[in-house]
Amino acid sequence: MKALALSVAVISSLAQAQDYPTRAVRMLVGYPPGGGMDAIARVIAPKLSEALGQQFVIENRPGASGGVAAEALVRSAPDGHVLMVAESGTLALPAVNPKVTLDPLKQFSPVGGVCTLPMAFVVNPDFPARSVAELIRTLKAQPGKYSYASPGVGSLQHLAFELFQRQAGVSAVHVPYKGASGMLPDLMSGQVPIGVISSLAASGPAKAGRIRTLAVTSPQRLTANPDWPAMAETLPGFSAAPSVFVVAPPGTPPGVVQKLAAVLGGALKAPDVLENLAKQGATPAPASPVELGVQIAEETRRWAAVVKDAGIKTE
Repeated sequence: MKALALSVAVISSLAQAQDYPTRAVRMLVGYPPGGGMDAIARVIAPKLSEALGQQFVIENRPGASGGVAAEALVRSAPDGHVLMVAESGTLALPAVNPKVTLDPLKQFSPVGGVCTLPMAFVVNPDFPARSVAELIRTLKAQPGKYSYASPGVGSLQHLAFELFQRQAGVSAVHVPYKGASGMLPDLMSGQVPIGVISSLAASGPAKAGRIRTLAVTSPQRLTANPDWPAMAETLPGFSAAPSVFVVAPPGTPPGVVQKLAAVLGGALKAPDVLENLAKQGATPAPASPVELGVQIAEETRRWAAVVKDAGIKTE
C-alpha cells in the first residue's frame, strides 16, 4: 500500500508540474519597491515569465526584515503560484525576535539560489587602520573605545560585525541606525569611525576617498573591486555575504519545484541578467533545491549562534 501511495504521489506531482503554471505567479518581496531586493526580483521575474508563459508579478510585502512576506508565503497554497524572493536576514529573524514563529527549515521549500550581496567593512579615512589586521590590533589595544555603525539591531550588518568580533577576539560599541541612509554621512564625517555597509554603497565614497574599505564579507574578492581584500584573507573561514534565493510554501510538489529551479538556473546564465545583477553589486550564486536547503540550514544555524553569543534581541 505504501508503494502504491508513493506512486500516486509521484504521478500527481508530475502532472502538476506539466501543467504549471496555470495562472500568474506572485513573487513576494519583503522590502519596499526601489530597494536592492526589489531590483533583483525584477531582474529575474521577466525571465521566468518568458520561459513559463505566465506573468511573474512582484508583490512587495515590506516589514520585519522579510518576516511579513515570509508569513504570507507559508500561509499560501503549496502549488507554486506564490513564491518569495528571500534573503539571509529572514533566516536570522527567529533568533533575533522571539515573537517570530517562522521556521525556515520546516516552512520553506527551497527552489534555487540567485546571488549574494557582499557587504564591506569601512572606516573613516582618519581612523588609524588601513587593513583588517590593523583594525584588529587597534580594537584589541583599546577594547570598547571605538564604535561601529549598522542599519539596526539584528540587521545582517550588525550580525556580520558581531561575527567579526567573535572570530577576532575584539570588542567595539554598536551604534544602530534606523536604516542605512543615515550611516554613510556619519561615517564620512567621522562621527562614527567604523561601519558595515553594502559593497555597492561603499564603492563611490571609497573611490572618492571619503571612506576606506578594509574588507568585503564574501569568501573571495569582488570582480568589481579586486583591490578590496576578503575578510577571510585575515580571518580564515569568515563569510557573511547575504544570500538571495527563491523559496516556495511548504509542501510544494517536487515536480513544480524542479521545474522552477531549472528555469531559474537558466535565467542566471542570461547575459542581461548577469549585467543587471552586477549593477546591483550582486554576485550570481545559483544553487539547486538540495544545495539551497543545505545552505538555508547552515545560515540559520550560523546566525542563531551569533545572536545567542552576542545576546541580541529585538522586538
